[in-house]
Amino acid sequence: MGLISLLSIWIIPCFILIVMIAASIRKLPAYDLFVEGGKEGVKTAVSLLPFLVGMITAISILRSSGALDAFVSLIAPLLDFIGFPAEVLPLALIRPISGTAALGMTTEIIATYGPDSFIGRLASVMQGSTDTTLYVLTIYFGAIGIKKIRYALQAGLLADLIAILAAVFLVTMMFG
Repeated sequence: MGLISLLSIWIIPCFILIVMIAASIRKLPAYDLFVEGGKEGVKTAVSLLPFLVGMITAISILRSSGALDAFVSLIAPLLDFIGFPAEVLPLALIRPISGTAALGMTTEIIATYGPDSFIGRLASVMQGSTDTTLYVLTIYFGAIGIKKIRYALQAGLLADLIAILAAVFLVTMMFG
């Protein structure tokens, strides 16, 4: 058995043991604190639901309406000119919004083009190197009441754009 396998088996039980020992040393009611944390987690989950439902509804409408496909067909010539595969543009547009929708698109791309194709590899790298910026801002900032998200939004979307362009560049250099 390798070191990584051994670590993966023992890391969580050891962490729990360390927490229990630390709680005993400090004479803290570990179980009561655990239950209190669970209650707070449930409250947080309930407060996130309206934001989550709104985001999922908006994504479903965008995908079902055909607006995304129409937009991709409209700018496909420009994408070809700059060397950006039009097949992955929907993924690049949806990934900052929803990780689940992006994973579904990545699965569709890989099923269509294959995992070892240029497009399949590019979709995989894009999926792994970008984040769900709008989702994170909507859910987490909304849950704690932050209203001014301008700079966080700009920084997040810029990071996503750079990651997408870097994915295209690196996959082209390595597999192109």
